[in-house]
Amino acid sequence: MVGPIQTGIVGLGTIGQYHADQLTSLAAQHDVALSGGMDIAASARKQFGKMFDVPTFDSHEALYDHVDAVIITTPNRYHEEYTLAAFEADLDVLIEKPLAHTTESAQRITRAARDNDPTCRVGFHNRVANPVEVLVDYLRSGRFGDVYHIEANYLRRRGIPGRGSWFTSEATAGGGALVDIGAHAIDLALYLLEFPEVTDVSGVTRSVFGDRSEYTYLDMHGTEGDGSFDVDDSASAFIRCGDDTTISLDVAWAANRPPDTTFVVHGTEAGAQLDLHSGELTIFETAASGAPHFSDSTITTREDNAHRTEQLRFLDAIAGSDSSLATPNQALTTQRVLEAIYRSSDGGTGQSLETKPLLTVE
Repeated sequence: MVGPIQTGIVGLGTIGQYHADQLTSLAAQHDVALSGGMDIAASARKQFGKMFDVPTFDSHEALYDHVDAVIITTPNRYHEEYTLAAFEADLDVLIEKPLAHTTESAQRITRAARDNDPTCRVGFHNRVANPVEVLVDYLRSGRFGDVYHIEANYLRRRGIPGRGSWFTSEATAGGGALVDIGAHAIDLALYLLEFPEVTDVSGVTRSVFGDRSEYTYLDMHGTEGDGSFDVDDSASAFIRCGDDTTISLDVAWAANRPPDTTFVVHGTEAGAQLDLHSGELTIFETAASGAPHFSDSTITTREDNAHRTEQLRFLDAIAGSDSSLATPNQALTTQRVLEAIYRSSDGGTGQSLETKPLLTVE
């Protein structure tokens, strides 16, 4: 490819604008350019065009004629439509997480990604945060020995998205807190474990705060819509893998407790605690030199912007280099775990994934 990779944004809301900000900042030093945006809402197009001085379109076909790659940041329900059309236009695609709003839709995207040449990655940006990359390097080098369990926490104290927005509509989002922030937690935990086969899932989803008229909006992400709410606002689950590694999951948009974004790694030779919010990474070890003692260390990394790094890794993937971003097949595994937690909660029993083999994408 000659010249910068002309990149468009599909979905010009808050996250689309954020991606555009990062692309604009990258353009000065990397072969990429923000070339346009698409949204069905005229107000979103007008604001985006004013902010970034690029053409905007009311149809994806018009945008796709002008670009080499797209970043899809629409509500989850529309990921499949715009992704499959991008494949047909021979465009490389970065999809904001999760892969889709249902497992069936995620399977169709995965199958299309397997059958088409363009690069496709899914935006679980926590993978490429600096402290996570340090932790992963230590994990892969064997410092922790055999890792057998991960505690994955992603809890807000008061952080329900705008009640009545697409985030709180099951038909559009596919679920609530579990899909929104739980997907991040599941993907990161499986990534740390190098994506072993998931065999059994048991979980409970709840709606405790979101549909209460007296809920206190001390902190709310996004804008409030018509007030409708038919999704979960918290979930707890236990995930077992074929190699007997396990994951305990605790996620919530709202809870009467301090917020928590810690991931705790249990290994035979060492352990670690990572706080995604603060970036603090602590490694827990023991030693016998001099006298037996605990030997803990706190890792300090440079501040970074994980979404910007995510875009750089996407460019690497387009160029054919190895990338730590989620593949569609990995994102499909996460989607199936989400589905299994909902099934477990509805049925009151654990769910086995062995009876529904994953699609394999070479």
